[in-house]
Amino acid sequence: MDTMRDRFAPVLTQVLDEDPRVAVVLAEIGVAQFAGAARRHPERVINVGIREQLLVGVGAGLALAGMRPVMHTFASFLVERPFEQVKLDFGHQGVGGVLVSAGASYDVSSGGFTHMAPGDVALLDTLDGWGVQVPGHPDEAETLLRRAVGDGDERVYVRLSVQGNREALPVDGASFLPVREGRRGVVVAVGPMLDNVLAATEGLDVSVLYATTVRPFDARALRRAVGGTSGAADVVVVEPYLAGTSTGAANEALVDLPHRVLGLGVGRRELRRYGSVEEHVVGHGLEPATLRERISAFLLARGADPAVDPAALPAA
Repeated sequence: MDTMRDRFAPVLTQVLDEDPRVAVVLAEIGVAQFAGAARRHPERVINVGIREQLLVGVGAGLALAGMRPVMHTFASFLVERPFEQVKLDFGHQGVGGVLVSAGASYDVSSGGFTHMAPGDVALLDTLDGWGVQVPGHPDEAETLLRRAVGDGDERVYVRLSVQGNREALPVDGASFLPVREGRRGVVVAVGPMLDNVLAATEGLDVSVLYATTVRPFDARALRRAVGGTSGAADVVVVEPYLAGTSTGAANEALVDLPHRVLGLGVGRRELRRYGSVEEHVVGHGLEPATLRERISAFLLARGADPAVDPAALPAA
């Protein structure tokens, strides 16, 4: 199966051919994949070299000129290094554009900590008005990329990853999808975390929601899912980036209801033996076995066995 990033250049190349308003700005990363598009549209495929602050500044300048800029490089160089430009050139000036990252969290583990950015979504959360898309499959990435680029003048971050789920789901760029229903709690699986969450919760009496659009956070879907639980709501959010990034959004969605929220994701401690992506998944406790332990322990703290379906119990 191809990766999400494998879809990026072909999709954007087609969009460049179709929409004269769209421009792509690169900082060396991905230049070869846009060679054909650059020959056809030299004024709309721009490589600024290894100058990530300039990457964002040029994108904002194109937006001020009425274009729809798409800026692409690794997440650590797209969100963290030029954060001041993201904040000022886009937010302060009130223009829109699309940031498309690769190398999510620890995807480029062999590159070391300079190439890791598990805090990217949390960092963007400090700014107003950024939508965030986290696809979990290449087909979903294609859908969400097209929506983001064609989404008027909004500010959108599309987070591509080499991690992914086996099957694509019909994402719409806005809503959480109900995948499983239960009564002992709700688990929100973000993007590439869905397969591991489904494996971890097999046999547990919990609902599972699938989230690929995490900003805006689909509060309505979470409240609907919580409405099907028994007693006070227990919610677990499993994210492929910094643990707890979306717990605030979940708490806000349920502010008028008795509830508990647990955030699982990438830990703050740096794993200095960089290893492989799979080893980082295990190191951060995001493989099915550890997820099951952590989710079950959280739900058991309420005093009920999450593996037991109340409807199956004999009448008193």
